[in-house]
Amino acid sequence: MTELLGLTFSEIVILAVICFGAGIVRGFSGFALSALVMASAALILPPVQLIPICWWLEVAASVLMAKGGWQEADRRIVWSLVIMSAIGTPIGLALTTNIDVETSKLVALCVIIALSILLLARIRIPGLETRAGPYVAGFAAGIVTGLASVGGMMIAIYVLASDTPARKIRAALALFLFLGSATSLFWQFFFDVMNLQAIWRGLVFSIPASIGVFAGIKLFTPRFEQYYRPFCLTLLCGLSAFGLLRLTLS
Repeated sequence: MTELLGLTFSEIVILAVICFGAGIVRGFSGFALSALVMASAALILPPVQLIPICWWLEVAASVLMAKGGWQEADRRIVWSLVIMSAIGTPIGLALTTNIDVETSKLVALCVIIALSILLLARIRIPGLETRAGPYVAGFAAGIVTGLASVGGMMIAIYVLASDTPARKIRAALALFLFLGSATSLFWQFFFDVMNLQAIWRGLVFSIPASIGVFAGIKLFTPRFEQYYRPFCLTLLCGLSAFGLLRLTLS
């Protein structure tokens, strides 16, 4: 197993625990799976290797949550987001694959912190509430997907700009991540980010992530939904800040 995944036994255990915990958060919040994995595991693997793993995790999670997405989400808007994300993703991947590992880690962690702060502060980005909003948000989501596999957070910023109820946010994010997985996979193969080792890693770590998602779905309680988002975002900021501190001191 260690030879197949190119990881030590301790790294496999740590990554499995991270994926399980991130899956729980995705299950009850509807987002942050990839962001939590990226923020927690960037010191173990570079973002360019975590991005394809996160793809598998998101697909597994989206399959478990897609039914609710079709029922609750605005499909027309979701399709606009997906199409523009497909255009932005190769830009982000081109940047990630052409910078050194340490810089890519810093960029990924900074992107996560910036998006988390925007979501926590409920800062409304000008233009997102207009008709062009879905196209701008989708394009930006594609770029940050290529940089740090956190397109869902950008979509959350767009959805939250309209004060959408938590259940609809979860639905839109789940459906966006499910539909956007195909175009993201194409670009990952194009940039040779998705290879055989990445596929094996994704398949293995999607198991604990899926168990976590199922547990998170069961843990979702409507009366506590107002606390889910700030908890997840505060956790993301803390993990990313810790990662930046470690990178700076190393």
